[in-house]
Amino acid sequence: MHELTYDGMEVGDGGMAMAAYARMCQSEDLAEIAAIRKALLEYCKLDTLAMVKILEKLKTTGAV
Repeated sequence: MHELTYDGMEVGDGGMAMAAYARMCQSEDLAEIAAIRKALLEYCKLDTLAMVKILEKLKTTGAV
């Protein structure tokens, strides 16, 4: 699926997401917090979409 790529995203995997969240929690810079939050939401949106697509495929194959 072409739309399911993390390429070019500021947060591109779970390890990066954890590090970004920790950085966000420690920051006092509101602009930095907002930017990190936006990047995390974009990552989580795509990650969730990928899980939904996997579930849909499993359902069509009778695995679920």
